[in-house]
Amino acid sequence: MPDLLWSEVENFFDPDRMGALPDVCVSGTSVEDWQAVFDLVRSKGWAWEYLEGDVEQRLPSAVEVLSRPADSEMVRLRVWPVPDVLVIFWPISTTEIDFDVDLRQLQGQAGVDTLCDFLCTVGRWLGKPVSMSAEGDYGYPVLGFDPAADRVVLLADPELD
Repeated sequence: MPDLLWSEVENFFDPDRMGALPDVCVSGTSVEDWQAVFDLVRSKGWAWEYLEGDVEQRLPSAVEVLSRPADSEMVRLRVWPVPDVLVIFWPISTTEIDFDVDLRQLQGQAGVDTLCDFLCTVGRWLGKPVSMSAEGDYGYPVLGFDPAADRVVLLADPELD
């Protein structure tokens, strides 16, 4: 049985309501957690590219990425856990793992299942909650992986605006 049903969460997958790129994060993290994410991406065999500015590079260690000078080029790790679904990790802070998903690529029950599978994989790997909020609305998560429940759960009412 799926963690969430499309008919119940369709509003949370509406790009007009949530923004096309809702904010997903894991709070209370460390450099070691970022390294675990890098290791997860490699171990799963997902397609990925690491960019410094617009230049593709080898994926360095998390210590190297997170100790770059503040005025360095913006870095991002683009990951395709399944074809045609892009997740963009923003390794900026040691205390939070931030990433974006594109809701336009996650429509219907298959999209919900893909997102839930990805959030569960990341959350289980790190042993931490993963939450998704509307784009630019960090303080109000709508759904996320709950380690105690070992699944993705609703954190807000999808019917409320």
